[in-house]
Amino acid sequence: MKVTLENVLPGDIEKRSFEIITAELGDRKLPEDKAALIKRVIHTSADFEYADTLCFSDGVMEKALDAIKNGASIVTDTQMGRSGINKRSLAKYGGQVYCFMSDEDVAEAARKNGTTRAVASIEKAVSMEGPLIFAIGNAPTALVRLYELIEEGRISPALVIGVPVGFVNVVQSKELIMETDVPYIVARGRKGGSNVAAAICNALLYMLDKTRGR
Repeated sequence: MKVTLENVLPGDIEKRSFEIITAELGDRKLPEDKAALIKRVIHTSADFEYADTLCFSDGVMEKALDAIKNGASIVTDTQMGRSGINKRSLAKYGGQVYCFMSDEDVAEAARKNGTTRAVASIEKAVSMEGPLIFAIGNAPTALVRLYELIEEGRISPALVIGVPVGFVNVVQSKELIMETDVPYIVARGRKGGSNVAAAICNALLYMLDKTRGR
């Protein structure tokens, strides 16, 4: 079989990728305010199922963008997720990206309490000031603990991005978040990942940067 490659300049690869995504979606109409975010997740994962499985709470896009504009910081459950988020763009709005998974106090708290580091990292975030966005792409235990803290009234996130990947308690943890009153973006089902969590954060940042003409 003869392989034919597209002649695409390096700077045009992303643009061409989004053209392909739009073409393959065909007549599928995505919600106008969410289309760019959904397409970026598809671009990151090459998985068109996200057009169906990404779930959004009422008014979440406006709430998420307002939170970032008001200096929200992002807490992730993996260093990979932290690395993938555009920290320079977030800093323009006064926010930072945190991952506590490697912190010694988190490891010690997890050992002492018999929990995962993800749970201990979420508990550490409770003491943080200012609006917080939680971007969870790996640990369903982090989502479960978030749900518990929300129900206890100990934390009120500006946004929960719930996209852990896997098989054990993954589906259930996402459904719990969708039962709360907090703004959420959730990838229903087993699929997700730190790359998807970062893609959602970056999509929100790109949307804000575009409105600011940057």
